[in-house]
Amino acid sequence: MAAADSPPDSSPGLVPAESQATPWHLAGNYGPVPDEQTAFDLPVQGAIPPELRGLYLRNGPNPRSGSSPHWFFGNGMVHGLRLEAGRAKWYRNRWVRTPLFETGVDRTDGANMLDKRLSAANTHVVGHAGRIFALEEGAFPYELGPELQTLGCEDFGGKLTSAFTAHPKLCPETGELHFFGYGFVPPYLVYHVLDASGRLVHSTEVPVRAPTMMHDFMITREHAVFMDLPVVFSLERAARGEIPLYWDESYGARVGILPRGGAGSEVRWFEVDPCYVFHPMNAYAEGSKVICDVGRHAYMWRESMNDFAPSFLWRWTFDLESGEVREEQLDERPHGFPRVDDRVVGLRHRYGFAVAPRRGGEARIGEPGVVVKYDLATGATREHDFGPAGHPDEFVFVPAGEGAGADEGFALGFVYDAARDGSDLVILDAAKPEAAPIAVVPLPRRVPHGFHGSWIADPP
Repeated sequence: MAAADSPPDSSPGLVPAESQATPWHLAGNYGPVPDEQTAFDLPVQGAIPPELRGLYLRNGPNPRSGSSPHWFFGNGMVHGLRLEAGRAKWYRNRWVRTPLFETGVDRTDGANMLDKRLSAANTHVVGHAGRIFALEEGAFPYELGPELQTLGCEDFGGKLTSAFTAHPKLCPETGELHFFGYGFVPPYLVYHVLDASGRLVHSTEVPVRAPTMMHDFMITREHAVFMDLPVVFSLERAARGEIPLYWDESYGARVGILPRGGAGSEVRWFEVDPCYVFHPMNAYAEGSKVICDVGRHAYMWRESMNDFAPSFLWRWTFDLESGEVREEQLDERPHGFPRVDDRVVGLRHRYGFAVAPRRGGEARIGEPGVVVKYDLATGATREHDFGPAGHPDEFVFVPAGEGAGADEGFALGFVYDAARDGSDLVILDAAKPEAAPIAVVPLPRRVPHGFHGSWIADPP
């Protein structure tokens, strides 16, 4: 992976396809499915490793009406498989039954976003303290049961008053879940911590200049890291019924580093070149330095919400003693949905996984893709190419067992096969992702492209 000290023009995974009669987010495998299904004892090609015992869940937008103004706004639908004893015991897809789902409304205006119970619940699904939460960053979480039934909205006994990010970070050492909420009106940014038992034990406002879209953040062993970047909210646009997000390069770009569990007033801000980051890969601390590997976009939504370019892997290094900031590009290939082993979230990582276009392919939405494994120690990459009909979504890493090595385990995710208009769960050997899949589970229905998911292992 070649390094560069100055950014090229670059920007979440892929750029939009050419204009067409049906909007891209409602066409092909981005289009919604019309119903919920349940299937048991699915066929398996190859062999599911017996170490995989738990739930693989993936969330995404699936508008109940069949239509929405943008990919981000469809009602949340969770697709899940139960793996156990080498079997795919069941598949289910279920809408998250929020008030927006029940009324057939999607999240398109500022009024919805002021009520934290009005969630599309369409972005992520995570497990913590024995519970499962469907998340969307403008609202409270919604709890799901073990068969994906919606149990209700969670505000932690009334203690949570801000939104709950779609990208909380689970500390592998303490079991704490760190998260934040941003909003249209003050407080614009609030940092929170759930303890290992799921109790809300810390909340503090982090001062920022204006409301911005802060999709994700990072933690290290000692810090919470916030990205205050120039995708800005406008209440005036919301009042006119317009999408209230826009690019404002004059806002500037900065990264805030706060002691974990500290007061918001302790945050230190570091200026970076204007850009946007939907998804970091990970961050860690090394001496006085905080190192952040991120998917960096040179701009986002300058003219419309279809005006963006691919993201590239970059590294930011912030020296807390000297104040020095270093920005360098690590890879020249566009990518999306970067992930690391959950055991190293906030700690030094060697490996990461992402999805990318095929070699020689175009970085456009709807094009086939590959899963890429990054080795940040050597700069090497390895990949699994699913062929000209293969369209992978986000892949997650699952260790082979307690004490497994850094890449000893499995990478798994959904892959759409355009040749048959169907989807599979694909399980790769994380140490050798280029090899033939360990197992493929053909699913009983097409799984539309979505956002994020989790492996939720059974308790030991």
